[in-house]
Amino acid sequence: MSMHVEIPTELPVMTLSNVCLFPHAMLPLCIFEPRYRQMLEDVLESDRLFVVAGQDTEKARVTGEFEPPFQIASVGVVRASHQNQDETSNLIVQGLARVRIKRILAEEPYRLIEIESVSTESGDDNAVFLPMRQQLTDLLVAHGKLGGEVPDEIMDFLGSLKDADTFLDLAAYTLCPDDREKQTLLETLSTSARFAHFQKIIQRANENLAIDNKLRGGLGDDKISLN
Repeated sequence: MSMHVEIPTELPVMTLSNVCLFPHAMLPLCIFEPRYRQMLEDVLESDRLFVVAGQDTEKARVTGEFEPPFQIASVGVVRASHQNQDETSNLIVQGLARVRIKRILAEEPYRLIEIESVSTESGDDNAVFLPMRQQLTDLLVAHGKLGGEVPDEIMDFLGSLKDADTFLDLAAYTLCPDDREKQTLLETLSTSARFAHFQKIIQRANENLAIDNKLRGGLGDDKISLN
């Protein structure tokens, strides 16, 4: 799954609430705003690259700033694009790498930013992370048994990945139950620290599910009123 692409220091960006793109992950997007239609037209004519950044809604609430992005985001490449009859477009964007947003260069006709690449721990010695990977896998399996959304096909796919960083990023993208925690995981550049934090997230979710299941008395959502 390695992708070697030279990333420019200036790129367009989509700043989206409740969205967090990780390296290697596939993100479906619908493009409908005029500024993003223009952005898409331009990137498809060039290198097909743009940044997907989460919107810091708390900062926006406090400061009134327009769509403030989180500092750490991901560069994505447009893998597929289909323009609809109403001139909206449906995209599949694949994450390439984490970047740090240094500053906003322009807002018109769409937001342009200056970025720099950031690196995570080297994944060359994947054996170092095997115990943490197994612990996280066990927690995710338990999460599914407790009622969390952990599809078997996702677990099978994750199990086939050899690189620890890729495994961890795709597990976080697909299985982390909290959007804000996804952003925290994206920002955590230490692989071991990212494993530890994700384990805490899933452990906490498992504890909450276990309590919820106990209170329900084993009844499903359609029968909870009988409890």
